[in-house]
Amino acid sequence: MLMLSTYQEKVMSANKAVQLIQPGDEIIAPIAVGEPPALMKALMEYEGLENNTLYQMLSLRKVVPLAKEKLRIVSMFLNSHEREAYAKQMIDLLPNHFSNLPKMLKTRVKNPIIIAQVSPIDNEGYFSLGTNCDYTATMVNHAKAIIVEVNDHMPRTYGKNQIHISQVKAIVEHTSPLTETGKPIISEKDKAIGRNIANLIKDGDTIQIGFGSIPNAVMEHLKDFRNLGVYTEMFPDSLVDLYESGAITNQNKPFYKGISTATFAFGSKRLYQFMNENPALCMIPVNESNSIKQIAQFDQFVTINGTVEVDFLGQCNSEVIKGNYYSSSGGQSDFGKGVTLCKDGRGIICLHSTTKDEKISKIVPYLHDKSVVTTSKNDVDFIVTEYGVAHLRNKTISERTRALIDISHPKFREELTFMAQRMGYL
Repeated sequence: MLMLSTYQEKVMSANKAVQLIQPGDEIIAPIAVGEPPALMKALMEYEGLENNTLYQMLSLRKVVPLAKEKLRIVSMFLNSHEREAYAKQMIDLLPNHFSNLPKMLKTRVKNPIIIAQVSPIDNEGYFSLGTNCDYTATMVNHAKAIIVEVNDHMPRTYGKNQIHISQVKAIVEHTSPLTETGKPIISEKDKAIGRNIANLIKDGDTIQIGFGSIPNAVMEHLKDFRNLGVYTEMFPDSLVDLYESGAITNQNKPFYKGISTATFAFGSKRLYQFMNENPALCMIPVNESNSIKQIAQFDQFVTINGTVEVDFLGQCNSEVIKGNYYSSSGGQSDFGKGVTLCKDGRGIICLHSTTKDEKISKIVPYLHDKSVVTTSKNDVDFIVTEYGVAHLRNKTISERTRALIDISHPKFREELTFMAQRMGYL
């Protein structure tokens, strides 16, 4: 009864809850589905903002143009809405290794206001961050105030993403369907890349994989594998298929045996239902899910990530397209470095050999002007296109160049060979 009374005392409207935010306060919201829609709407309409800062990542809402002296928005990984806003200088971007965000935020933000979408309270008085743990859970004990938005549709998950009612300043009740990703369209190129990647995977491997058409294509080829493990930053829909096929057991792991781990999830209603009260899934903070030290303890580990372009040195730009910022580093560097320390680690970077219209090769002599290096030449391992696999680790520059030309689109191979010879690489 006491807990129920405490709960009711803290319930208020979203408009009233945001009034707890004082001038100069810095606000932290979780990734994607963890972002609280009612609170975000109220925040953007709140007239009491003054010299406030909002930290967000993969925000699912359109950016509301507020004066920067009222609210400065800092993104840590751009999505479609954010990249457009960034191009218009409406928001700023904080470069980061995903694993290092908790430390960066604690350095930048001393007493944050945390706003988050959570599951309904349990019998012990805990809310769950549900689809999330990310950097948000690491800031709970450092927060000036925590405002939660309770959504009946948010799955209750287990792990290090619990918030007790005693830690919460205000509760907003707002039930609405969780945002879902559309089912990716898998092309013939995706299927070919999926087959090539599957050939690099073995029974007993632990995998890290993201979402999109290529990861889904990979999953199609892994259903007959056995004793796979999952240690990933994002938990996508395609992993549910592997569970149902019996491929995932998580028994060949140095820790979290029998349990998959992730730091956030984004997918369909089916995924969210799979996550709800599932003891086979543990949500952990990003400084653990993406820890190089943790990854290095695995014997068999495979990391699968995408990129925009790869040059002859093996440098991967995964963030910039035609000189414009498209996303950010995410966890690609974390996993790319960690997997090199594993006994039998394989770091896989995949991409289509060309742009959609096949007019531009994505295997290039040097990175596009204004591009950035997401995975360095010293960390790169396997590059996969629909035309094959280039194993670059322990290879010379000339060996790398030849291997990459061999998996480029055939119509660009002569031109790429000419450029390589001109540059002195062949």
